[in-house]
Amino acid sequence: MRRIAPALALGAILVLSLGEATPASAQGIGQRLRQRAKEKAIQRVENRAEQAMDKALDKAEGAIACAVTDSECIAEAEKSGKQLVLTDEEGNVVGHSAAEAAAPGTGAWANYDFVPGERVLFAEDFTADRVGDFPRRLEYVGGLMEVVEANGARYLRASAEGRFVVNLPETLPTRFTIEFDATVPANWESILFFSGEDVQGIDGPPTGACCYVPTAAVFFSPSEVGLRRNGQTVVASREVHDLLGGGDLMGRLMRIRLHVDGRYAKLYVNETRVANVPNIEIPRTDRLYIDLNAQAEVPILFGNLSINAGGGELYDALATEGRVATQGILFDTGSDRLRPESTPTLKEIGEMLKAHPDLRILIEGHTDNVGNPAFNQTLSEKRAAAVKAFLEKEYGIDSSRLEAQGFGDTRPAASNDTPEGRQANRRVELVKL
Repeated sequence: MRRIAPALALGAILVLSLGEATPASAQGIGQRLRQRAKEKAIQRVENRAEQAMDKALDKAEGAIACAVTDSECIAEAEKSGKQLVLTDEEGNVVGHSAAEAAAPGTGAWANYDFVPGERVLFAEDFTADRVGDFPRRLEYVGGLMEVVEANGARYLRASAEGRFVVNLPETLPTRFTIEFDATVPANWESILFFSGEDVQGIDGPPTGACCYVPTAAVFFSPSEVGLRRNGQTVVASREVHDLLGGGDLMGRLMRIRLHVDGRYAKLYVNETRVANVPNIEIPRTDRLYIDLNAQAEVPILFGNLSINAGGGELYDALATEGRVATQGILFDTGSDRLRPESTPTLKEIGEMLKAHPDLRILIEGHTDNVGNPAFNQTLSEKRAAAVKAFLEKEYGIDSSRLEAQGFGDTRPAASNDTPEGRQANRRVELVKL
């Protein structure tokens, strides 16, 4: 893997400062310095949330400040009856109610068109792994990586150059989607790349990334996020500064999404489409390679990985099968509040109903088996009703054409024993009536 110049410079400084120190003492000093750098980096990540709260509360005395991604905090604030102030990661106020902060089809989400595949191939949130360990379901290749907790979630943290492999249960199909969270790296670029036997006659890259040229790759660096062809040519990219709105970018979390249909690929960062490429060759493989080129001072967090198959037209599936499950309608945790990422799926359903005025559908809400069954049943009913209400209000669909019903965790689509199964079970299904 690539060498990082600042790391070499640090090593040179250490050698000069050690003078005549013995090898044992030099090693001890180096370990202590690395540990201090690691602790400082962790503290920097954890302090972001606290800084956001402080800034927001200064602007609204007596209010409860919550980050827009912290659904538990939002729920508690609403129950308390106190004023709610919503902030981004930098502490900037983005609204004073959950609906004001982000709603499907509003603001920057109005033109967002990513729809995840309906069949879950692989999902990982690291909740089954021990903090401090390397994830059991990923294949370790090299580097310094471990599971950590940050901002109420689990992530894989890389604090040096690291590589791992995601082994899929089957070869990627014609249509697929990939989603993951990652923080902005401090130096060089991190990449997700596809391998195949047609690439240099090997089934995967050797240990040294310098000697392998992937056919296609998603890359994210301190300056850009985009797609590469043949390891060198940037097909399309956007500056990270523009995507995240400036400020201190190091350690900022991004949601990166890739949609592939044949040779057509679209890449997104948060709500912005970065690439729209109709002619890129992406090998269909059952192994994905991910390089996280991090530094001890600014580690990279990676998590919430989801790889799905499919992504076809909802109406075609309804006409053929009579029902279709969607992974594109998302809600806040434990809530029936629709998330803005639901925009494209809700839009497709609304426009489908308008284009086919004789079509009537049943909207089914389903959950996984995590939590109380009675709560899950009520939650599924509320979520189905929320989708129905949205279609009626935003698309003018007559209520006589829509029915809503919740099934809680009683009709699982897959086993709840795996992350993929639980994600598949958290779904909204449409049934033709």
